[in-house]
Amino acid sequence: MNEILPSYVNGAWWTPDAAAAASGTEVRDASTGEVVARVSTDGLDLGAALEHARTVGQASLGRLTFHQRAVLLKQMALALTERKAELYALSSRTGATKQDSWVDIDGGIGVLFTYSGKGRREMPNSKVYVDGAVESLSKDGSFLGRHIYTRLPGVAVQINAFNFPVWGSLEKFAPAFLAGVPTLVKPATPTGYLAEAFVRMLVESGLLPEGSLQLVSGSVPDLFDHLRLGDLVAFTGSASTAERLRSHDSVQTGGVRFTSETDSINASVLGTDAIEGTPEFDAYVKQLVVEMTTKAGQKCTAIRRAIVPAASVDAVVDAVRTRIAERVVVGDPRAEGVTMGPLASTEQRDEVLRQVAKLQAAGGELVIGSTDVPSVMQSDGATGATFDGAFVAPMLLRFADAASPALHEVEAFGPVASIVGYGTLDEATALVARGGGSLVTSVATHDPEVAVALASGIAAYNGRVLFLDRDDARSSTGHGSPLPNLVHGGPGRAGGGEELGGIRAVLHHMQRTAVQGSPEMLTALTGVWHQGAASQPGGVHPFRKSLAELRLGDQVVSESRTVTLEDIETFAEFTGDTFYAHMDEEAAAANPFFPGRVAHGYLLVSWAAGLFVDAAPGPVLANYGLENLRFITPVSPGDSIRVELTAKQISPRETDEYGEVRWDAVLKNQDDELVATYDVLTLVAKELTPEPAA
Repeated sequence: MNEILPSYVNGAWWTPDAAAAASGTEVRDASTGEVVARVSTDGLDLGAALEHARTVGQASLGRLTFHQRAVLLKQMALALTERKAELYALSSRTGATKQDSWVDIDGGIGVLFTYSGKGRREMPNSKVYVDGAVESLSKDGSFLGRHIYTRLPGVAVQINAFNFPVWGSLEKFAPAFLAGVPTLVKPATPTGYLAEAFVRMLVESGLLPEGSLQLVSGSVPDLFDHLRLGDLVAFTGSASTAERLRSHDSVQTGGVRFTSETDSINASVLGTDAIEGTPEFDAYVKQLVVEMTTKAGQKCTAIRRAIVPAASVDAVVDAVRTRIAERVVVGDPRAEGVTMGPLASTEQRDEVLRQVAKLQAAGGELVIGSTDVPSVMQSDGATGATFDGAFVAPMLLRFADAASPALHEVEAFGPVASIVGYGTLDEATALVARGGGSLVTSVATHDPEVAVALASGIAAYNGRVLFLDRDDARSSTGHGSPLPNLVHGGPGRAGGGEELGGIRAVLHHMQRTAVQGSPEMLTALTGVWHQGAASQPGGVHPFRKSLAELRLGDQVVSESRTVTLEDIETFAEFTGDTFYAHMDEEAAAANPFFPGRVAHGYLLVSWAAGLFVDAAPGPVLANYGLENLRFITPVSPGDSIRVELTAKQISPRETDEYGEVRWDAVLKNQDDELVATYDVLTLVAKELTPEPAA
């Protein structure tokens, strides 16, 4: 492949001129040392690429709703799935084993699938996201307020680390795309060729809206000089680099959003109950070895500190040594039987060994592994030449002094962990905290009291805490696996940023704004009907209207129905709900909430359905739930109720012949007092089915 790695900007592939290409940075196969590609951005107009995103990308994504973008994410995931064998082949050149590649490649594709599903299930089929309940700002309901999210007007720039060239890009791209914000990807140079490959696949799929995704292969030294209000940067890398970028004027005073996920001295705590021979002890050891060796330990979430009861340190060391000896084979990931590949580059290997030396100088005793570079050589079949790869062995260092600053501050970003003993749970909590803020800490315990004691002390220092025991050990996704459903990020040294977390990540690419106005105006702004806005009662029953015909505010106002004592008793006998408030006059009257015997709330909701429903077959296909049900005013025998049902929100489904309609249901009594409020959810056909010919 030894060729210049292209960038994808302004809707086309770009490479530097021949002179710049010849002097580009060489990227080598992590196992063999073979040159894979050269990288250079000399001559690339970064400002034009950013402006292309802000104009063309914003326009193309702005034409789509959340659901339409979500459907595209699924199609992209399927397109990458069809070609992932190509990605796996390239991934092996980064030093990744097949399992490592699965974490990166399938993990990234899985993020696309997840955000596609969440976008369609949890977001409206519109371009505005409504946040929270409406706030009444006047006594007569003529002035309202609520919060909405609208997409940022700029570009989402992602600066990624070398360890996850696919997942690291897609976990940032998916929520930005769903929000409607175009992305510019700047992958790390040592593995950027794998990022270029998946971007090329997406470009060739024809699924990308114009300007929605761009790729810069190589350095971007003046990037922040081109950024402005409305842009955002998501950075993954070292804490020192993050602080330097965060201090730029564009972030400090220019309004550019900056979030970072940085190196983290993550811990794993063995509970006091998890002694040798328990399932928790075994699960702890297995997880520690997995985290040391997956991606050759090149994970921001890997376990760096094993914090175990002092009496168990020797047992853990012995068990880890045995497991590594039995299960870990270091070598070229393309070779049969290899379970741990090299680091991403020889430069990275040398940096890991420098950090291990610092740990040793600070008192860390190397009890497993060696700092000698393994003699793993690869032969070039054509020339017979051999190459040293970027290999290191798994290493575990033991610290007798738990207070050693290096233990809690120095990170060897490779297959390296340190082990230290503790006496009490308070000491374990303090040791976790000394990491200065982490992405994740795991706790192996089957004792809920141990879990509660540790969680109360360590949660504030972590973005995620995993509790591992015999009940979830087999199903757990593991200490080092961020999930798209849950927050990824952490306080302090971990960067103070936040990614993923379901729809939270989408909202990071949007602006939350309080809007105030009349019910009519808020209905127009949000696409959700508000009480007090115009309604259309009478005429054709709304249940006779397809989605194409239904309009916000279409309404049914029912006749009244009187509640009798016989109705209440019949409902109680039929359902078995003989709660005293419905059946015992004296006891009900003694209750401060009731004047005496009252109707069941669910009787009233059932009657309401009978009052508003149109029973004949038609475009309404199903009632699939109620939400936000509240009973306000009790209904006594002799009272009457009526219902107002209003089309509140209409959401066609992109891939189905039907959509969801949310109806505002209001029950009132004969004195026009509010009895109950709730939302009715129905599935409604997009078009009416023609009547069969006679």
